[in-house]
Amino acid sequence: MKNQYNKTIAACFTGYIVQAVVNNFAPLLFLLFQETYHIPLSQITLLVTFNFGIQLLVDLLSVRFADRIGYRASMVAAHIFSAAGLILLTVLPDLLPVPFAGILISVMVYAVGGGLLEVLVSPVVEACPTGHKEKTMSMLHSFYCWGYAGVVLVSTLFFHLAGMENWKFLALAWAFLPICNAFAFTRVPMAPLLEDGESEMTPGSLFKNKLFWVLLVMMVCAGASEQAVSQWASVFAEKGLGISKSAGDLAGPMAFALLMGLSRLFYGKYGHRINLERFMAASGLLCIVSYLGISLLPVPQLSLAACAVCGLSVGIMWPGTFSKAAASLPKGGTAMFALLALGGDIGCSGGPTLVGLVSDAMDNDLKIGILAGVLFPLLLSAGIVLAKRPEVKCSNERDAVLGKA
Repeated sequence: MKNQYNKTIAACFTGYIVQAVVNNFAPLLFLLFQETYHIPLSQITLLVTFNFGIQLLVDLLSVRFADRIGYRASMVAAHIFSAAGLILLTVLPDLLPVPFAGILISVMVYAVGGGLLEVLVSPVVEACPTGHKEKTMSMLHSFYCWGYAGVVLVSTLFFHLAGMENWKFLALAWAFLPICNAFAFTRVPMAPLLEDGESEMTPGSLFKNKLFWVLLVMMVCAGASEQAVSQWASVFAEKGLGISKSAGDLAGPMAFALLMGLSRLFYGKYGHRINLERFMAASGLLCIVSYLGISLLPVPQLSLAACAVCGLSVGIMWPGTFSKAAASLPKGGTAMFALLALGGDIGCSGGPTLVGLVSDAMDNDLKIGILAGVLFPLLLSAGIVLAKRPEVKCSNERDAVLGKA
């Protein structure tokens, strides 16, 4: 039976690669959109905000409809929306009188898919009968990083060989991946998140739990800390170093993604020997240092190296918070995963938006924008410390006892 669920886990791994495509393919085209369609930086920033804003709305709605529709149908729908958005991106900007509107509509469609994947993939894997769930969760989230790196590498090679002007063919090729995985989710076995007879916590009971609030803030800061750098890494590399588009993508977002993936892969392999809270605390400190390095180091190459180190530092934050929530609140159910994903997407939207707006106000200086973003790893580190405080843990244990009563 467990071997059958390996197919489910593999499909979920691919689902996170799909999410990496929908979140990170368009940012590689930001400068192209800016030059081809004459879109200002402030509107380019809006694309990031809108993408994660739609995902945020889907996260919120999923609290209500995911269980009613069912995980299988929702998973299939997530992949269909992801593919449709990528396909529309190749058509609508040239079809509509305002190209930016076409891009925005396309982003909206694939953001629905991305939001559903964010809510559904983790609980589907959590429900599968496997040992060492924290390791599996970290391994799962590492596939987002491999997808991210793959998007950058394949796209860079394509742009180098075929030219940026042929980006639409690549978008259509990427759309083929969610189409195939949608078919896979019509066939793989799906396990229930809770045992028969058990009832999950309601949103109201979650909101009364102090530990849940700490975890929710940590998810906001994890998403912001990650995306505030990764969404702007390509632009930062090109403008900060004055290097080519291809070199900028490889030196910026791909290096970030590879180190983030290695961090998650490391914990996925050796997590049974490592204290999760200590690993997260050390990563939070490294994240603060990397943000300061990006912003304050006078040598551009060192600032770019700090971007890569930032990927290493944020790797454990998102899956680690999910794992801590699943272990501490085992009856959290769909509502908990959806609300945590909501918090993560608030951060994914807010982090790059803050960096973009501050940079725009400071004459397009991304270093100053990223310096403002150091607020997020600082709050994240504070949350890691606060989650270990006795009064927070006691509150969680008291709520669990009352729930059983």
